[in-house]
Amino acid sequence: MNLTLQGVLAPILAANPCPHTLGLHFGSYALDVRSNEPALVAWLADYYRDFLRQGGPAVCEVLAIEGKPPRLHLDYQLKEPEPGKTKIKEEWAALDGGRAVHKRLTGMAFLFGEGLNVAVGPCLENPNQVVNFINNRFIEHRLNEGCLLGHAAGVSHEGQGLSLAGFSGMGKSTLALHMMNHGLHFVSNDRVMIGRNNGDLMMYGVAKMPRVNPGTVLNNPSLASVMPDSDRAAFKNLPLEELWSLEHKYDAFIDTCYGPGRFDLEARMKGLAILNWTRGGGELNVARVDIARRRELLPAFMKSTGLFFETTGDLTVPDFSEEAYVEMLSGCTVLEVTGSIDFEKAAAELAAFLKG
Repeated sequence: MNLTLQGVLAPILAANPCPHTLGLHFGSYALDVRSNEPALVAWLADYYRDFLRQGGPAVCEVLAIEGKPPRLHLDYQLKEPEPGKTKIKEEWAALDGGRAVHKRLTGMAFLFGEGLNVAVGPCLENPNQVVNFINNRFIEHRLNEGCLLGHAAGVSHEGQGLSLAGFSGMGKSTLALHMMNHGLHFVSNDRVMIGRNNGDLMMYGVAKMPRVNPGTVLNNPSLASVMPDSDRAAFKNLPLEELWSLEHKYDAFIDTCYGPGRFDLEARMKGLAILNWTRGGGELNVARVDIARRRELLPAFMKSTGLFFETTGDLTVPDFSEEAYVEMLSGCTVLEVTGSIDFEKAAAELAAFLKG
């Protein structure tokens, strides 16, 4: 007999009323977060301070239940790690009416489907996993509307947007934050959804603050406030390669680093820049390419939907094929950035393209 999502959740919800509510809006998408833990709601309210909503109906509700890691006794399947990684961090189970995802390292569990969206476990110890779950509800909404998912950062200028993609370690988020110094707005750190709206190609961002490494902070004065003085003293004399490879991360709040009103979640997509540069690769070059003829660049932008996307009910499974990406990007300027890694020069050239 198949377990149902509602059946698995029933005892959890009965034992954990969630009276504390936070209203959010991601553009026109209104979402409520409810929790049994006021401290978690306060943390999320600070994190999402650019996207708070006062009143009005929500189209999605997320429950974030603080507690011990739940024992759900499900028949989990392991999720294979992404290419280049070896640690298995997630497992999942199909349920009648939805899916359960279990984070093996933290014990957090996420159950969703048919309008139910529940995070349960040590949320206060892992608030960024709750943030990711909330944001994934918005991503799923956009994908079900016909958007494609891109592995990219994004910036905008007066409603025109540029997505920044790159192969692993190319520094798309670092480049986006350098471009912010040219008066641009931030759209997204690591994911964009692209889709057509009344004939225009649109890009939609995710309400997640950039998580930056010490190398990014030390080379961008706008980010100075995110690093404690003790860390600055410890990192400033490290060799460049060691500095950029550090796993240490800082949350860079856009309003703190660049001023209020600089985080937009959507823009008309003027272009896609694909970083294909290397250290010591010669003179920086930004050139237009035909993505239909340069399909080897597509994997830098295409992103699999992962475990937190599920089409349910009467919705048709979207087409996420290579052909779908080529078709969606038709008419969009695609730029390839080659040569040596130079964030300042690339930021200036790409900002000029976006403003032109």
